[in-house]
Amino acid sequence: MGEPATSEGAKPRLSPTLATLLTLALPVIISRSSQVVVGVCDALMVAKLGKAALAATTAGALNTFVVLILPMGISFIVSSFASQLYGKGDLAGARRYGVYGLGLAIATEGMCLIGIWFVPDALGLFSYAPDVRAMMTEYLQVRLVSGGAAIGIEALGNYYGGLGNTLYAMVANLVAMGLNVVGNYVLIDGRWGAPAMGVTGAALASTLSTIVAFVGFLAVFLRDGRKTKAKGLSWHELGRMLKFGVPSGLNWFFEFLAFNVFVNVVVAGLGTTALAGMMAVMQINSVSFMPAFGIASAGAILVGQAIGAGVKDDVPRIVRMTFFTAATWQGLVGISYVVAPTMLFRPFTSDEDASGELLRTGSRLLMLSAAWQLFDATANTMAEALRAAGDTAFTLWVRIAVAWLVFVPGAYVTVRYFDGGEVGAVVWLAGYMGILAGVLALRFRSGAWRKLELVEPTLVG
Repeated sequence: MGEPATSEGAKPRLSPTLATLLTLALPVIISRSSQVVVGVCDALMVAKLGKAALAATTAGALNTFVVLILPMGISFIVSSFASQLYGKGDLAGARRYGVYGLGLAIATEGMCLIGIWFVPDALGLFSYAPDVRAMMTEYLQVRLVSGGAAIGIEALGNYYGGLGNTLYAMVANLVAMGLNVVGNYVLIDGRWGAPAMGVTGAALASTLSTIVAFVGFLAVFLRDGRKTKAKGLSWHELGRMLKFGVPSGLNWFFEFLAFNVFVNVVVAGLGTTALAGMMAVMQINSVSFMPAFGIASAGAILVGQAIGAGVKDDVPRIVRMTFFTAATWQGLVGISYVVAPTMLFRPFTSDEDASGELLRTGSRLLMLSAAWQLFDATANTMAEALRAAGDTAFTLWVRIAVAWLVFVPGAYVTVRYFDGGEVGAVVWLAGYMGILAGVLALRFRSGAWRKLELVEPTLVG
């Protein structure tokens, strides 16, 4: 499916039904789930090397995400502009924001190449065991090479998603997933004549697969450019994208930075077993998060198109439909965590865990993580709907306030001064998600998003 051939001035808005939501969401779910498979595959294939390798790989992947989350969050606004402009019938205008997204990817690559030099010093600030720190340093330095490509895939995926085409991003991510699995098989243990690179091999497989997938996606975007030219690129539009996109990016950045501090300071201080257990639980939880986020993102596309077409009264119904769909999925996943935590966690253990300490710790944490599943569905749905409307500044300040004034200090004090252990840390994580979900739901119900103008009327036509 390429770019639609709708003429300027038409209203090509998609019908906001459950069938449309699921049609849009399925490729996004597959796409996001393929990204999860990459992380889970890395964890499973290095788990046999021991808990230090597992901790280095999973925490290294999280730290890579923290570096990329700011530009990734900015790239999400590309979908907001593209969907609203698509709803207005301005396809050339929508494509311009795809080009601005690629500019963001170029800037990200420059940032990552510079950041490689600071990885050892940055990791030295945290209380990792020496062997974990050494492996994680190599992992991060290799993964950052593909930072720009990762953001390029996100930017193009958000552009096409705004047009109602979520298939291209799915294909790009499936290609990256397949290449990563093969690369892990070859490079971690050293097969087909390749050297056994362990944790570094997992990082190299992820980097090479991301670059190849991006190059293919870019070729498709350039091909489609012959049909719809992105005429009239302007600094004004780029500035407007950043005006709404930077709060969106900072929104994600500060939340994941808080979570990173939670892992690297609060959890890492509990020892390698607690760190490995928590990070493996986060990998398992991404199975519920990414599909639900895909559903929320599909709902946001319908919200943006409805706003662009001038029918804001349809938005509350779209959001309710999106929430119930996401909540159904995450609720079922939460039940599985309560019913079978040991079975779900066992693949993340190795022969080194003969005493079963890691299995017991991880299973307990996985069961407790069921507590935040519905909160996560609510927060995802509301945040994505508000982002589609351009209400990015409010969500930024809410996440900063709840994460840094409540979650991080609460978890730190509970664990360090009241001996709350990993259970106390998880309880605070669930509390954070609950507060965030409640505040974002109230913000949407207030209707403040109705007064926002993401796309200037003068930019259309």
